[in-house]
Amino acid sequence: MVADTAVFQVRGACPHDCPDTCALLTTVQQGIAIKVQGNPAHPHTAGSLCAKVSRYTERTYHPERILQPLKRVGPKGAGQFEPVSWDAALTEIAARLQSIAARDPQAILPYSYAGTMGLVQGESMAARFFNQLGASQLERTICAAAGGEGLVHTLGGKLGMRVEFFAQAKLILIWGSNSIASNLHFWRYANEAKRQGAKLVCIDPRQSETADKCHEHIALLPGTDGALALGLMHELIAHDWLDHDYLERYTLGWSQLRARALQWPPERVAEVCGIATDQVVGLARDYGACVQTAPRSVSVGAKGTVGASEAVVAPVATAGSAAIRMNYGVQRVHGGGNAVRLIASLPALIGAWRQRSGGVLLSSSGSFPVQKAALQRPDLLAGHSPRTLNMVTLGDDLLRPASPVFGPAIEALVVYNSNPVAVAPDSGRVVSGFARPDLFTVVLEHFQTDTADYADFILPATTQLEHWDVHSSYGHTDVLLNRPAIAPVGQAKPNTQIFRELAQRMGFDAPCFQDTDEALCRQAFGHSVDFEALLDNGFVTLATPEARFAQGNFPTPSGKCEFFSDRLAAQGQDGLPDHVPNHEAAHSSAIYPLVMISPPARNFLNSTFVNVKSLRDIEGQPLLEIHPTDAAARGIESGHTVRVFNARGAHHCVAQVTKRARPGVVHGLGIWWRKLGLDGTNVNQLTSQRLTDLGHGPTFYDCVVQVQAAQDGGT
Repeated sequence: MVADTAVFQVRGACPHDCPDTCALLTTVQQGIAIKVQGNPAHPHTAGSLCAKVSRYTERTYHPERILQPLKRVGPKGAGQFEPVSWDAALTEIAARLQSIAARDPQAILPYSYAGTMGLVQGESMAARFFNQLGASQLERTICAAAGGEGLVHTLGGKLGMRVEFFAQAKLILIWGSNSIASNLHFWRYANEAKRQGAKLVCIDPRQSETADKCHEHIALLPGTDGALALGLMHELIAHDWLDHDYLERYTLGWSQLRARALQWPPERVAEVCGIATDQVVGLARDYGACVQTAPRSVSVGAKGTVGASEAVVAPVATAGSAAIRMNYGVQRVHGGGNAVRLIASLPALIGAWRQRSGGVLLSSSGSFPVQKAALQRPDLLAGHSPRTLNMVTLGDDLLRPASPVFGPAIEALVVYNSNPVAVAPDSGRVVSGFARPDLFTVVLEHFQTDTADYADFILPATTQLEHWDVHSSYGHTDVLLNRPAIAPVGQAKPNTQIFRELAQRMGFDAPCFQDTDEALCRQAFGHSVDFEALLDNGFVTLATPEARFAQGNFPTPSGKCEFFSDRLAAQGQDGLPDHVPNHEAAHSSAIYPLVMISPPARNFLNSTFVNVKSLRDIEGQPLLEIHPTDAAARGIESGHTVRVFNARGAHHCVAQVTKRARPGVVHGLGIWWRKLGLDGTNVNQLTSQRLTDLGHGPTFYDCVVQVQAAQDGGT
């Protein structure tokens, strides 16, 4: 037993929705966490954290943290609650759920996502509870589903380069990612490559902080990434910058893809993407210079723009490895799945996979041998097949009446690890659904978020410093263990304990509901990961190949990189990837002539950290970045309050006139809590519930709007 006066450190892991999955060290004194820092022993974290997580103690000890169960006493949405005991809250919740389940358990819907990425506090005991109950299943697609499905049908899974080998690449394409803000430790590897002479190219509609630091920025129109990839293929074919041996041995469908790519000359690509033809040609030359069987030196295309903070001279990409770091900005449009398929196909054309520092990385999560069935226990369904509802269409589903096709109306909603009123698209309809007086809503939370305001009961959950968990990653290949550093603050309980106690009150007596959190951590990977090493070190590195696909061995049905997918063809889809235009493409509407994307504000992570005052003070107010040309046409200046609107609704925010936005595209930086916005809305008032081509994912960046100065014209 450690004395109360001792100062000690506890190893943990960052729980947030970020590819870095950092290893943490929490310093504890007299039972209080006084500091959270990166673990220098973990190679990927290397002792450093982002500005958000370095302030984690501010979240744990936040004065507005919910520390006891609350019951609603006012109208829904008014945020009026009174304290109740745990026993009273859980007893009433169990009684309400039992009453609904007696009619049809599918009228109960769990809603959760990545408020924690932990395998235990995320979907272990909660999944067991809802499986035993027979509740509706949730299709959790709101972030990565389109890209993940694209990878599955091309590479065979969510697999790719090991992130540390980007440091050895000679050309790095950062495609759809503001890495400095959202993938900080990858940026460390990219910067190391840059110091060794590598060329960095940022492909992103927005001139982000990352674009400022790259040698070239290609500001294509949102949703045109697939067209650019096809244009690169066209040039690789036309100039024979190809690894023919790799294509013959390790790919499927090359002749079909070749024919399709030849329909995309640079001039057509430039018109669709809204960029210069020279940029398409120059990027293809750089990428082609890295072909593995015939390396050659080539001239570079037009030099890209850079930020004033760092002058960069663009080198010519020389023979060597080419690496692509994709991120999720690529896939949040109608054709996101196809775009990922096309980009993920590029390394096979030049044989980039032959080197460990060549290839592509979107997600590494498929590397982890997670024992999902052991954690979630689908056997508890006992032969029942409840319906599955997509989390992206929550607004429509909450307002949908019972029908033979839809099934029962949703009567109860249990929300944990998410804030759907703020983060789900078309939030006007989401709010209308949550405001239903007959909807019984339970929310497990740290704070009184937009969603919690509509709850009938709010149950206080622990933060990462207060519970056990185990983590995989989608940015590297290390398993991390999180030990509790402090006792739960107030009356907070881990998600797992809340669902254990609900299960007991519901009469669920299966032994699996008695598993401790440490036992669940051990079950997460079974015998495939040395748990004792996790206890000792806090992390374990998976044994994965350095050059994963150097000899093919793709985990696809054919064992090859599948340019043509028989599985997709069998589903009635095009087996060959193509450019799929946006639902709401640029120039498609005279009424709403601007395209809006909603990238994350640098100091927030989705809707997390918005209520941390030090971070919110840095962000200031909800912003809309708009190009000077578009602003001048509307009489808008920086600091003006503007009304951004479309057929789904309107949102007021503050204009920032900047060349970070390209003409015709605006950026609604998110995701602010609605109640902390200027008019009780956020950018998701404008986004739609339409889905992607693959994976049933969201189309947040597939949105047209109009912008006008607000009536007061000022701040």
